[in-house]
Amino acid sequence: MDLRSLDALFRPSGQAVLESAQALQPREADYLAHFQSLCKQFPAELVRPALESAILRREAIAKYPAALAARMYLTREALEQATSYEVSTYRAERYLNRLKPAQLIDLGCSIGGDTLALAEVAPTLGIDRDPLRLRMAYANMEAFSRLPELVRNLQPVDFLQADLLSPLPITSPASTALFFDPARRTDQRRISSVNNYQPPLSIIREWLSQFPALGVKLSPGVNLAELSEYQAEIEFISLQGELKECVLWFGPLRNAVRQATLLPSRAQMMLENTTSASETPARLSPPQSFLYEPDPAVLRAGLVRLLAEQINATQLDPDIAYLTSRDLTLTPFARCWEIEAWFPFQLKRLRTYLRQRGIGRVTVKKRGSPLEPEALIHDLRLEGELERVLVLTHLNGEPIVLICSALVK
Repeated sequence: MDLRSLDALFRPSGQAVLESAQALQPREADYLAHFQSLCKQFPAELVRPALESAILRREAIAKYPAALAARMYLTREALEQATSYEVSTYRAERYLNRLKPAQLIDLGCSIGGDTLALAEVAPTLGIDRDPLRLRMAYANMEAFSRLPELVRNLQPVDFLQADLLSPLPITSPASTALFFDPARRTDQRRISSVNNYQPPLSIIREWLSQFPALGVKLSPGVNLAELSEYQAEIEFISLQGELKECVLWFGPLRNAVRQATLLPSRAQMMLENTTSASETPARLSPPQSFLYEPDPAVLRAGLVRLLAEQINATQLDPDIAYLTSRDLTLTPFARCWEIEAWFPFQLKRLRTYLRQRGIGRVTVKKRGSPLEPEALIHDLRLEGELERVLVLTHLNGEPIVLICSALVK
């Protein structure tokens, strides 16, 4: 997709092709067949961007409300890096609750996905250096404004083409807050170090003295050692049990040292200072009656020991994030299974145990085990109607297996 192709899609003739392409509900795997079919009715130069857009719109439903996704203009790289709408909306609320800014600046706004949410809080300016993505952002904002089921309090929005490596083109910093989303991909490859982001994270040093209210979106797999020099809260956000992103919060936007947030429940766990429970030695014990698997946001935020204290649980091993307890305590911060049995791992012993009880279907989970779940299931050669969860881990450095019943709701 380029600017010329996008402009062609905006015209009535392009919209007709786009409508026909979307009606096919196309997938990437079927691109060639759909392309050949559409070219029988429309010019190839219109079919190509229309079909690409239709495919991406279908995929965008995983991140955006269906009504919005069906109207958005996207590139594949921008969609892959885009924040889920539910996460963007949650994140924007911190600006409202902590600061109530007079103006928000979305730095590296791309196709405008985060701008949509920020514009419900305050007048927003989106800045990006890519003219194609800015043109898409304009169109996406217009589409969003026409969806009354989503829009609540939309404020004025504008977009500006500028390079963030240059001084910020902002003339009135009073009560202005920033949101920064640096590019974390190049040539279809993920960038792992914050020092190689585009622009690099270090650029925020130039902004903080003038704009102390700053939020920064980072990869959920960020190396925490690279963040030690920044005086910011580190928040990890999961959505429906899947870790989505890390956010740095500076100045008046900061709540704690570290925080785990689970969406859509909005359950939150925070470390308010470095001497809290997560910094104390782990309490250890062999498996008891129940096994807990902490949410990935809790894991990445380093709050497993704090969770253990909250639910009166212990760890199986100081390096393994499984918790266990004698009594059941339901928590939004972990999934829980009842432990039926456990013993040192031996394939023959495990196979015998399962066969004697008519267990023919197993789900295998693991932490700290080199075994591959698919290979283990094949080697067990089970028959039977009952189902269990097998957990492969270790205790005091020795491999063990836990046989667990169904997930406790």
